Amino acid sequence: MTSSVHQAREALGHRLRDIRRDAGLNGQQLAQLAGWHSSKVSKIEYGKQTPSEDDIHTWCRHTGATDQVRDLVATMRHIEAMYVEWRRTLGTGTRRRQRVSHDLEAQTRLMRWYEPLLVPGILHTVEYATAVMRRVIDFYQIHDDLDAGVAARMERQQILYRGDHRFHFIIAEQALCTIVGDADVMTGQFDRLLAVMSLPRIHLGIIPARAAYRVPTNQFIMYDDRMVHVETISAEVTISQPREIALYVKAFAELNRQAVHGPAARALVTGALHDLHANGGQPKRPWT
Repeated sequence: MTSSVHQAREALGHRLRDIRRDAGLNGQQLAQLAGWHSSKVSKIEYGKQTPSEDDIHTWCRHTGATDQVRDLVATMRHIEAMYVEWRRTLGTGTRRRQRVSHDLEAQTRLMRWYEPLLVPGILHTVEYATAVMRRVIDFYQIHDDLDAGVAARMERQQILYRGDHRFHFIIAEQALCTIVGDADVMTGQFDRLLAVMSLPRIHLGIIPARAAYRVPTNQFIMYDDRMVHVETISAEVTISQPREIALYVKAFAELNRQAVHGPAARALVTGALHDLHANGGQPKRPWT
């Protein structure tokens, strides 16, 4: 669980604790009135457990604070939205998740995206996207809507050519070495990268394999300065606290300083393309 989620839980717990205290009740008394285990009140108040909507209604009923139910429930739902398991997000397949990304991207002027392992999704070719999403479907054992999911991902790419949106992508050189599909798929994806690098609203940087370690990183996408999405193995985390967003802004700036751009970035892509064919469909390892 991320610090954003934990801090939000703690903040909600503190509000509920103040409501209890204002009602003149201690934790054990509230638990008895609600019919709960004696430890439940303290777990909620210390942010160790997110209360359900029923919990909030019960809490407010016994503390005479029913006028605060609506706001507290809204806060609780926001916390739930910050951390969403992939099984829940992808429960009906991949297409719905692509539509969510489409809507979010449409509301964003500047998207900053860092990928350490793969090419960013919005830059995929059909073949590359098909191979990636096939693995996602198989790994999470979700509903197989591969064709619809890929089509929705391709629709997202229209934003690269319309409106006043700007895109800054940084990828690690490893993304050029990770085999997705086969040599033909990789060849098409490299050609795609070279093509989008010429678009005026796209800035693409590549961090060389031998770059020094400078900043803690993980995959992340920044939507202006208002939101960050981080994809973990088990869930997608939404970060909205300004203090944490500032850390991602700082990390992205440091990654950008380490990355090469323009002709140097193109040289890495063309070099990977050359190595792919020179080595029988396998990219040259960055350390060789």
